Amino acid sequence: MSGELLLTGTTGFVGMEVLERYLSRTDRNVIALVRAPDDRGARTRMTGVLRDLFGVRGARRYERRVDAVAADLLAPGLGISERRRAEITARTEDIVHAAASVSFSLPLDEARRINVEGTRRALELASSSPGLRRFVHVSTAYVAGTHQGRYFECDHDVAQAFRNSYEQSKFEAERLVRAAGIPSMVLRPSIVVGDRRSGWTSAFNVLYWPLRAFARGLYPAVPAVPSSPVDVVSIDYVADAIYALSHSAGCDGQTFHLTAGSQASSVGELVELASRYFKRPPPQVLSEIEFAEYAKGMTGVQRSALGQSAAYFPYFAVDTEFDNAGARAQLEPAGISVTPLASYLERLLDFATRSRWGKRPIGRAEALAV
Repeated sequence: MSGELLLTGTTGFVGMEVLERYLSRTDRNVIALVRAPDDRGARTRMTGVLRDLFGVRGARRYERRVDAVAADLLAPGLGISERRRAEITARTEDIVHAAASVSFSLPLDEARRINVEGTRRALELASSSPGLRRFVHVSTAYVAGTHQGRYFECDHDVAQAFRNSYEQSKFEAERLVRAAGIPSMVLRPSIVVGDRRSGWTSAFNVLYWPLRAFARGLYPAVPAVPSSPVDVVSIDYVADAIYALSHSAGCDGQTFHLTAGSQASSVGELVELASRYFKRPPPQVLSEIEFAEYAKGMTGVQRSALGQSAAYFPYFAVDTEFDNAGARAQLEPAGISVTPLASYLERLLDFATRSRWGKRPIGRAEALAV
């Protein structure tokens, strides 16, 4: 491939890992759209990302291959001048759109501005790229919303409701991708956690919030269903899968679930493993109604912790299995497969406690060197 890769979301958790794969496994140049006031600011942010990924010495090997371009998902034309856009699109062969807000608490209008309109602008850029091979859209398996039972890779609108603005806005963004009329692929990770080998993560959200509160003894009880699946995948699996699938032939128009599927852990198993790791009694697992009554007797500190984690609790009462047959058929022959959370949760928690749950940032290169 002689054309360049255009990547959005390079300063985010998933995007930076995808960037690492393209730099370390190919000789392709990368155009990285970075939120910054100007290209100098974009280059400064990108230098930080490369040092995080490769260390200071390693970053020097790759910085010439990354063209950091200041861009704004919320601005018309991504905030890039017409002349600059024309120059970028002429060079672009593939686009991986990984930029998004992953906040569960944004008002729907704001989530749409970022996740839906941002995708629309990335698609406009793709549509004007004369040599475009494929547009890869990183979505989420939770576009399934409240759907019960098995959710297949070919499913989209199954009359589901949504738990939050993140799920709904990502669902709507997928609809745009399918209607764009360009070669495209949709990839749907589930809950993404740290690296299976080192435990490294740059994003301490979703699963990490309740685990951190439990480690501090702030969760004597949780609202959950013990048998509910907790579909978790490691960042190394997700990035390897995105890299491999973005190169796969004959997959235009397809959707792939980057999920644990039948290997997903359960709430009960997660509670047991965390209790064993932190050497604490397991919290009571209560229904939503039971928990509401129980919470009345909680301390102020416990209620504060509860409030910070409340947006994540609905994911401990999910009744959805994400079928990933298509992804497995493509990835397993290449040696890319999911492993159960139980096999690496201890490493995730070791890293989380060593980094003080993100308060003492540890770069990816430093974490892998240990």
